[in-house]
Amino acid sequence: MRITVFGATGGVGGEVVRQALEAGHEVTAVVRDPAALKAGGERLEVARGDLADASALGPLVAGRDAVLSGLGARGRRTDGLVTRLTGAVVAAMEAEGVRRLVMVSAAPVVQPPPDEPLTARLTLAVVRQVFGEVYADLAGAEALLARSGTEWTAVRPPRLTDGPLTGTYRRVTGGNPRAGRSLSRADTAHAMLGAVEDRGTVRQGVGVAY
Repeated sequence: MRITVFGATGGVGGEVVRQALEAGHEVTAVVRDPAALKAGGERLEVARGDLADASALGPLVAGRDAVLSGLGARGRRTDGLVTRLTGAVVAAMEAEGVRRLVMVSAAPVVQPPPDEPLTARLTLAVVRQVFGEVYADLAGAEALLARSGTEWTAVRPPRLTDGPLTGTYRRVTGGNPRAGRSLSRADTAHAMLGAVEDRGTVRQGVGVAY
């Protein structure tokens, strides 16, 4: 496949780039600082991109089989940044006729499973209180995708860790795994790449967790 990755220097985005290259895909990594990108290889194109300018992003997504977004907040305050940048990416895709988009979101964006243990519900309530602006921004990005013509998937991990790639985790389309506590960034990237060609995830949120 030919794919473009936004947020390619982040924890999840960097793993998407690395794993995609190892799988033999051609990757365009859109970055602000090329020196911050750890991956390399002959099938990798590194491009500087102004994510606020949809017209500038067009050539970076044109002709691609899919776009993967690792865009995310770096702190508790986002001021709607992820939603705005996702809007620019979607506008570029629609202008170039590219339809498949997989983004990383977060489990707290949606309600927990009805049989979620009480302790997990209490923990979630605290997390939402502390990081409410982050999750509201991700929810805004998902809502934007739902209004678009893209064939999108939002992969929703719980707490991210720096653990290894295992390829072994639970997935729930349209919800979250019960009592899901964490997932490594490597396995989150694995789930995103796996979703690209999974038609059952199109226009769906997919909860992933150990």
